Amino acid sequence: MTSLFEPCQAGGLKLATRIVMAPLTRNRAPGALANARMAAYYRQRANPATGAGLIISEATAISHQGQGYADVPGIWSAEQVAAWKQVTDAVHAEGGKIVVQLWHVGRVSHTSLQPGGAAPVAPSAITAKTKTVLVTDGKAQFVETSAPRALEAAELPGIVQDYRRAAANAVAAGFDGVEVHAANGYLIDQFLRDSINDRSDAYGGSIENRARLLLRVIAAVRNAVGADFPVWVKLDSVEVGKDGGITLDLAIEAARLVEAAGVDAITVSAYHDTGKGKLHSASNIPHEPETNIPAAAAIKAAVRVPVIASGRVEVEAADTHIASGKYDFLAMGRKLLADPDLPAKLAGNAPEMIRPCIYCYTCVSTAYVRQPLRCAVNPATGFECEQTPSSTTGRHYVVIGGGPGGMESARRLAALGHKVTLIEASERLGGTLRFAALAYEPNERLLNWLRSEVSEAGID
Repeated sequence: MTSLFEPCQAGGLKLATRIVMAPLTRNRAPGALANARMAAYYRQRANPATGAGLIISEATAISHQGQGYADVPGIWSAEQVAAWKQVTDAVHAEGGKIVVQLWHVGRVSHTSLQPGGAAPVAPSAITAKTKTVLVTDGKAQFVETSAPRALEAAELPGIVQDYRRAAANAVAAGFDGVEVHAANGYLIDQFLRDSINDRSDAYGGSIENRARLLLRVIAAVRNAVGADFPVWVKLDSVEVGKDGGITLDLAIEAARLVEAAGVDAITVSAYHDTGKGKLHSASNIPHEPETNIPAAAAIKAAVRVPVIASGRVEVEAADTHIASGKYDFLAMGRKLLADPDLPAKLAGNAPEMIRPCIYCYTCVSTAYVRQPLRCAVNPATGFECEQTPSSTTGRHYVVIGGGPGGMESARRLAALGHKVTLIEASERLGGTLRFAALAYEPNERLLNWLRSEVSEAGID
């Protein structure tokens, strides 16, 4: 894994590895405030000797108007700055670095989240309400979001200033850089997309006009943070399933425009038609491996600044891609939820010890059900605050049932210094995970990992 562990930098930000922790909505910031639970979550993944070289925070609203969910953090007030400071202090205490992702959701918001119950905003008025997927009572269904109103040209300088204030607050909060979220169907991306933006003023029409808001945001952010503070942009490379949406050619044009505007890196993502359920796993968090890598490589070939890629890339492939110049950094989301120590295990030449992500979308689904982030294979994810081991050791525990839950319980007890006896009625460990492994190969990886952990721990 030589290439993944080569030092690199984005602007003035020097990084120990090329592994970046991708932003993941956590739904654990009541009142739009960061908190101790959040600090513990990031701290566990922060140490560059064991975790990612860089953390990109979860999407963080630049204003009350820019919120997309009730329990996501903001960075528009002094109280929010103080709350974020406990997170950045925790990351820095581990020797890590963290960048804040600045976010305005635009039309994806709802009247219930808007000041005074106002309509969400968008580049253009949309009389038909937008449909997206929501899961309730275990059932997926399409729901309508509030119909947005068109932003007046006179309002746009105010939004630019919201970004400027948020960037200045990021410096005050102790962040090491800023990522402007201009992808995944949010406000700036809505301006960039011809399928949504039908304005006839200076913010509509040509790609240069549709990028005008983004370029003014970059200029305002740069003005707020200074020339040496790292600033970059997240862009979509394609809009899957949407006629007239973002194409790779348009993405390359946008990448060249933001490079000329002075960004220090570009994160390459993708989006989809949210009205088509199957596409929710076909763009920014894809199920098919390496879906977005060709686009990242094409954008990398068109610009000189570093490129951050993502999208179900196995570590062996990532090492090869970086060595061949397809991109500079790999952002991992799901993998680092499954095993925060993945980088350390790679660096220690022990990839077999990595708890495998099974790409089941449990983590992603929490955004749709408006529940706190969790992981199907790592029960500690989201509960880092509660992971204080008891000082009592040397007890003898009996775990009854050798399915995945039993094996996980047994290995965790053994790791705390206890003697463990695991009792299973059948001749093999695994429970119904054995049958799930026959149908889906990643489940087999999890089964093999759990069996190996039980064996290595000396559990009877």
